[in-house]
Amino acid sequence: MPYYHSKKFNVIKKLSFKKSTNADFSTTLKYRVAVYLNATGKDRFGNRAMLLKTTVMLSLYFIPLVIISFCSISQIWQLFVLFLISGFGMAGVGMGVMHDALHGTYSKNKSLNKWMGYTMNLIGASDEIWKLQHNVLHHSFTNIEEHDDDINAPFFLRFSPHAKKNRLHSYQHYYVWLFYGLSTISWITSKDFVRLNRYTKLGLVKSKSEYRRILFKIIFWKVFYFSYVLILPLLLTSFNAWLIIIAFLSMHFITGFCLSVVFQTAHVMPETSYPIPDGSGKLKDERLVHQLATTCNFAPRNKVFSWLIGGLNFQIEHHLFPHICHIHYKNLAPIVKQTTEEFGIPYHSYSSFFSALKSHAQMLRKLGSTSLQSTT
Repeated sequence: MPYYHSKKFNVIKKLSFKKSTNADFSTTLKYRVAVYLNATGKDRFGNRAMLLKTTVMLSLYFIPLVIISFCSISQIWQLFVLFLISGFGMAGVGMGVMHDALHGTYSKNKSLNKWMGYTMNLIGASDEIWKLQHNVLHHSFTNIEEHDDDINAPFFLRFSPHAKKNRLHSYQHYYVWLFYGLSTISWITSKDFVRLNRYTKLGLVKSKSEYRRILFKIIFWKVFYFSYVLILPLLLTSFNAWLIIIAFLSMHFITGFCLSVVFQTAHVMPETSYPIPDGSGKLKDERLVHQLATTCNFAPRNKVFSWLIGGLNFQIEHHLFPHICHIHYKNLAPIVKQTTEEFGIPYHSYSSFFSALKSHAQMLRKLGSTSLQSTT
């Protein structure tokens, strides 16, 4: 397990999970999932269904951009509709294609995973920075303040009961939705550079040569991204530049909002825990139990919604088995739920996305109105 700097302890801490606690649960669950895969003749990777989804999402993303630049559209509403469609496609690529590829589950072919992972760069962000932020920090230390970057929010947002509170937070449940929509604007402009520097200081980027390689790669892909998404429409269409820029920002607002509400609703919830390590950097639960305590599912029976968001309504199954492609989660969910019930471990799930979103808003309000310092 890697080391991370913690302001709370003002030292470099190595966090670890208790291996003895609920060991029988983890062993049983892993065994049952393995039995299911063997009995059904399935492996843990994606199949042709992933190829169909990839085609649909990349088409939703790229075709409107091609039409904008090369098909001489003349109406302002056409410009905005096409950019907005592309925004939904971008979110679909992020949740249903890139996400699995960078977890290494899109295909058993490592080269295909690598190339599909580059779709992250095609939507304006860095695949390497994302893997550090998501695969390493978020999945390893879910809902642990100062370690999980998904809850390490800027000063005007508070996603953890252990984070410092200020007066602005009392209103965050009103304005957070705007910043959710702006999240990918930050990603394509500054966030990758900021995190590259931060992760270098944390020791996740091991050397100066690796730092330079990643930096060059970030710059190259961002230049390429802005060239075809923004510069081409500015050069090849007759629309005023300010209209194109507003339409471009609208596209990203759609993408940022979709991504943020799906990922944040899975963890910043009234039921989820925000564990803190003890003085020696140890957490009170075993790793899989920790993931169950800090994660929520939603809309498990909504097949269309699940398909559109890359199975991320089954966030519990994803956090328990990030090495398994999302197309299997709906079938793993009953196995996980049954096993948690047998061992008396909570399994947090909402029947619909809107009920989960409502609870997320309530949690944001609670975090903004209290200095709660729960350790559970």
